[in-house]
Amino acid sequence: MRKENPCRNRFRNSRCVMGGRLMAENQFKSLKSQRPMRVTISDVAEALNLTKSTVSRAMNGYADISVSTQQRVRKMARQMNYQPLSHAQAIKTGRTRSLGLVLQLADHDAHRPFLAEFLAGVSAGASTEGYTLTVASADTNAAVLDNFRALLNDGKADGFILPRAMVDDHRIKFLRKMDVPFVLYGRQDDSKGCAWFDIRGEDAMRDAVFHLVSLGHRRIAFVNGGAIYTYARLRRQGFEQGMMESGLAIGPALIAENAMTLDDGISAVGRLLDMPVPPTAIVCAVDQVALGAYRAAQMRGLEIGRDLSITGYDGIADGARAKPALTTFAVDSSAAGQRLATLLIRRIRGEAPETLRETQAALFLDRGSTGPVGGKTLFQ
Repeated sequence: MRKENPCRNRFRNSRCVMGGRLMAENQFKSLKSQRPMRVTISDVAEALNLTKSTVSRAMNGYADISVSTQQRVRKMARQMNYQPLSHAQAIKTGRTRSLGLVLQLADHDAHRPFLAEFLAGVSAGASTEGYTLTVASADTNAAVLDNFRALLNDGKADGFILPRAMVDDHRIKFLRKMDVPFVLYGRQDDSKGCAWFDIRGEDAMRDAVFHLVSLGHRRIAFVNGGAIYTYARLRRQGFEQGMMESGLAIGPALIAENAMTLDDGISAVGRLLDMPVPPTAIVCAVDQVALGAYRAAQMRGLEIGRDLSITGYDGIADGARAKPALTTFAVDSSAAGQRLATLLIRRIRGEAPETLRETQAALFLDRGSTGPVGGKTLFQ
């Protein structure tokens, strides 16, 4: 048998190894050539026959670029799947393209079900414009401000959404002093530097009175929310307006303040129902309080919707599940979050806060907790 030359064998093996390497390299180059190249701002500019500077300024919403041009640029960027490098954007513009939101966990509704919808809306509004959302939490007023400082120092927020505007709002004072953009979920008497989005709770309270009056009620009580929040003053004004326009007197004893939780509702409405001449209907500024009113009425043997009519405000899921379902004014928390994000981004881009103030109406849900005057009452 003929023996193979070891040298020739080694040479062939070597050639095979080299051939394998060449083949692998060629395959790598082929795969590399098949990969889509990252689209650059130059590609977008070339496609639109614009300068890189114009495209950059349009993408960042500068006021010297017309709205139509901004829309053209963003549409082309989406079509070409152009994604600006975040660190490069931060260097050029001084912005991190991130919105900040600090939740104060001491608030009575910090863990409410609608919080998830609100956050989803804010996140969706931010991502539409290529922004991200940074969320932090705090348990005191001082901790909220510490979070603001940390997020600003770490470059994690260009501005802030402030949920639930307060009568004396420490957050506004801080951000004004720091000259940091912000937008309120709520309104403010001292409106300097304030952009906001809000639901007209005052209109809802007025319309609740009209609804009850149309059912024959004349002795109507009002249980208001947290006195530290601006919404409480507005909702009381709306209730009083509804009573005045209906020609009804407002008895001070028929108004309770600073009720925010289920237990607050049980306590406040219990006092109203134990009056010598109790109300036949109660307007509640917060759904949780209205559900507390259910408990107070049931403890006294009253049937909701027949012996006592109750309205709420918020539109929480627990209200729909109550027996009977709660008549209330619903708020679209997701849409509110999305709108707040949009307004804040416009504020960050330099629009005047006076031009960024919007309000919307709540949606009336006529359910079983209100009905005509009649049935059993405590003073019959």
